[in-house]
Amino acid sequence: MKKWEENIRRVVPYTPGEQPDIPGMIKLNTNENPYPPAPGVRRALREMKEESFRLYPDPACSVLTEALARRYNRPKEQFFAGVGSDDVLAMAFLTFFNSKRPILFPDITYSFYPVWAELFGIPYERPALDEEFRIVKEDYERENGGIIFPNPNAPTGLYMELAEVEDIIRKNPDVIVIVDEAYVDFAGPSAIELVDRYDNLLVVQTFSKSRSMAGMRIGFAVGNPCLIRYLNDVKYSFNSYTMSRAALELGAEAVKDEAYFQKNIKKLTATRERTKKELKALGFRFPDSGANFIFASHESCPAKEIFEALRRRQIYVRYFDAPRLHNYLRITVGTDDEMDALLKALKEITAR
Repeated sequence: MKKWEENIRRVVPYTPGEQPDIPGMIKLNTNENPYPPAPGVRRALREMKEESFRLYPDPACSVLTEALARRYNRPKEQFFAGVGSDDVLAMAFLTFFNSKRPILFPDITYSFYPVWAELFGIPYERPALDEEFRIVKEDYERENGGIIFPNPNAPTGLYMELAEVEDIIRKNPDVIVIVDEAYVDFAGPSAIELVDRYDNLLVVQTFSKSRSMAGMRIGFAVGNPCLIRYLNDVKYSFNSYTMSRAALELGAEAVKDEAYFQKNIKKLTATRERTKKELKALGFRFPDSGANFIFASHESCPAKEIFEALRRRQIYVRYFDAPRLHNYLRITVGTDDEMDALLKALKEITAR
């Protein structure tokens, strides 16, 4: 080791999903939406003025937070925007999780949580999901320095009913509870409706999944104005110009078209439900996903073998070589044609 290496911060980084770029491939590994964003987004991009590239963006992200406020019928002071929900969540970890007590998040969950905790020196504990991969809400009644969990959870796809989410929040009034709702639009009611009841609740969502804008990196948080002010204080101390003008303008445009948004959600959830039935017929089992992916295991064919066989066919799904997960594949819901091709390949692979 060289002398200068002694003071370098060392972390085990988050491992993002593979991003292959092969003509004709079927990409079902990173939970992107297979359909285009709202038509107004493309129109706004075509009409974008040179100022959107030449001038600094608004640090307050007003055009986006005001559009979100109109969509959710809430004061704009309750909204915070960032470069994807990862940016928003990282700012939230840095802002709210500063106790000497450990924060709590599930043992099987979004794998960025332990990375941020390690990076920021935050102690943490990971209550285990039960045998059916469900969060055991009673495990979150212990002393802690904050709580975060996705709903639906990832990579399991299981949605926790809002009454159970509220139980966790209500029993932890002295710490911040973050509900990470990257996939909630495919599942059920959002915890946003609880924000006015609990001043310690922060709800985080993204444009990457249901709004088909993963490439633009847009995320937001909803909470009481005090929490949002604290988040902005940290943001302005870190990087005030986090979002590009283009992302802000296009994000605001995406929020306007509610009819297109709902149509897209219905189309994807219908494909998801059909795919579940056909996977069951092929011998797969899985938690009842409320997301835009299915977390599936085959009764006799190992997940790693299926993963590699699909890859040879240029069909990409996600495989996690980790305890309790090593025999599961996370399969993004694509178009009907993509899922038909996947199912055809799976029938051939599992019949061997």
